[in-house]
Amino acid sequence: MATTIRRAVIPAAGLGSRLLPLTKAIPKEMLPVGDKPVIEHTVRELVASGITDITIVVSGGKSLIQDHFRPNPALVARLRADGKTAYADAVEEVGELSRLGHITYLDQHGPYGNGTPVLNAARNFGDEPMLVLWPDDVFVAEVPRAQQLIRAYEATSCPVLALLPIEPADSGRYGVPVVKEDLGDGQLRITGLVEKPAPQDAPSAFAAIGGYVVTPGIVDELREQTRHWYDHREGEIYLTDAINAYAGSHAVYGQVIRGNWYDTGNPADYLVAQFASALSHPDYGPLLRAMTHTLDGPTET
Repeated sequence: MATTIRRAVIPAAGLGSRLLPLTKAIPKEMLPVGDKPVIEHTVRELVASGITDITIVVSGGKSLIQDHFRPNPALVARLRADGKTAYADAVEEVGELSRLGHITYLDQHGPYGNGTPVLNAARNFGDEPMLVLWPDDVFVAEVPRAQQLIRAYEATSCPVLALLPIEPADSGRYGVPVVKEDLGDGQLRITGLVEKPAPQDAPSAFAAIGGYVVTPGIVDELREQTRHWYDHREGEIYLTDAINAYAGSHAVYGQVIRGNWYDTGNPADYLVAQFASALSHPDYGPLLRAMTHTLDGPTET
């Protein structure tokens, strides 16, 4: 039986350059989607999925993330004294996430690339598997994406990638898995990843999006990549490269995620995530729909 996954890594050391100048002073992870910073959506997803040890890998200028999740008893007491109970409860709940998820912070060290924060955190995890979720993704699903990945790992005891179906024209934006076998219920055996292929070269109609179960074998591949980097000082360390190398001789699986995915890493997708979140809100949704109808004007007959 597979080891139950209790640990997760959130790489949050990036510059957010695609969202400049919005991210000049505010970490992209703290930009709001609905009434929560985007990273809070990820933390809530992990806590709801039973994760009890969350490591957020940060860099300079990210202290707002720690400030947001840090409990603030003085503020809560002031709000309660002023009769603002709902606000006090909301602030207290965010602080409680830090305790439930046992959030710790780690400064990123090493070469550029999204594999480096995973390797940084893995040094404290021993031989345990871990979830890796990016803080600029928001999933809305009946069963949290993290829980879907955990279930897939428990069924296979192997690394798992979160997958979504894509249109062929979009293959150049993603890592596309080489699918060896469809096992049913959204579970696919994969033998590699092709990074941003042209539509005619895409090996499947799926994309690897923000979510992974990483096992010690993948971590070993990251270590090997990093050793090679220090010898040559070229390129970056990518998690997908390590998974692709591992999949050449070991079992790796993909899990097609049931739910809606919203990327907030660029201006257009961030606006879509904002709009979708507002539309789903019981108070804001009707207001926005009415406003949109007014802006569009009456329909001609």
